[in-house]
Amino acid sequence: MTCARVDSGVEVMGHMMKVERFLPSEEAEALLGLTREIADGELAPRASDFEARGEFPREVLRTLGQAGLLGLPYPEEHGGGGQPYEVYLQVLEELAYRWLTMAEAVSVHGLACYPVAAFGSDEQRKRFLPEFLGGELLGAYCLSEPQGGSDAASLAAKAVKDGDEYVVDGVKAWITHAGVADFYNIFCRTGVPGPKGISCLVADADNPGIQPQRRERTMGLTGSPVAQIVFDGARVPADRLVGGEGIGFTIAMSALDSGRLGIAACAVGLSQAALDYAVSYAKDRDQFGQPIIGFQGVGFMLADMATKVSAARATTLAAARLRDAGRPYSMQAAQAKLFATDTAMQVATDAVQILGGYGYVADHPVERWMREAKLLQIVEGTNQIQRMVISRNLARG
Repeated sequence: MTCARVDSGVEVMGHMMKVERFLPSEEAEALLGLTREIADGELAPRASDFEARGEFPREVLRTLGQAGLLGLPYPEEHGGGGQPYEVYLQVLEELAYRWLTMAEAVSVHGLACYPVAAFGSDEQRKRFLPEFLGGELLGAYCLSEPQGGSDAASLAAKAVKDGDEYVVDGVKAWITHAGVADFYNIFCRTGVPGPKGISCLVADADNPGIQPQRRERTMGLTGSPVAQIVFDGARVPADRLVGGEGIGFTIAMSALDSGRLGIAACAVGLSQAALDYAVSYAKDRDQFGQPIIGFQGVGFMLADMATKVSAARATTLAAARLRDAGRPYSMQAAQAKLFATDTAMQVATDAVQILGGYGYVADHPVERWMREAKLLQIVEGTNQIQRMVISRNLARG
């Protein structure tokens, strides 16, 4: 395998900051170059405005889809990009550096494609994946419920078989892309209590029984629509059952391992943006006759931030390489998500501190990054859940 070394340069406040990447192929190098070009031209100039208005940039997302960025880790035979997860995560990082809402949208869509790709029948893959991965459609992943976010095995939404259809009733909560998605993965109870009674259905968004509710008013990622979805007698054809009855919990947990790596990569991108912005500010800001980066109190803080960002990236990519090699990686995915998102929160908070009063106003993006980083510690399983996953793996030896 040929490895290409790439310096990913992005200009922030007049300074060129670099991330040294070792990519597995020349194709991956070209893909990262395309990603940076699109992200600099289409994402970075729009991020602050869309977030301030709380508007979802659907057309901007289509631009990413037309460039093939919505299906990168899936097989080319089904319309995907055929890229290893190691490369896909670095694409997410580049997107998150410019605009976290867009990187999260790509990650969530990838999660929504996973059930059919990994557990669907050959007929389902041929039928659904070309459209799912083609760049025009957007997916959502309906697992969490108002009373059962982390306790997915206790979900209450149910689907009852009625002839050649399932009738779905219940409520899902905290659904990213609610109301704007074109298809929904619905995790619902078709059998006994507990994980063995859960199944997964794929439904079109225009189903009259699927009723997205009012958007939540969130602290950060205000451009990303999140809401409850009410399923009121939603009739879903039985041939849209993925993996058979009772397989839903297995699908959900397997998908979350991949999804956690996506969120970890998003966290690394946001952390790098906050670090670069803080370094640039500290070089330009003079106090007591010198740039503040020369003061140990600031310089050492930046040194710690840089070290944590590098460690988060390394941890995330190491887990991705295990996944690419077909080896177990559940614990490593949890470790990456835990460490990278905690790092994002700390680095964004420290960036605000370094900017002082300027960091607290919306004229600078660090206050937005700080608010956005908080979400990353919660989605795809809270970081307390990640610690449970890690400790249970340790207990099993």
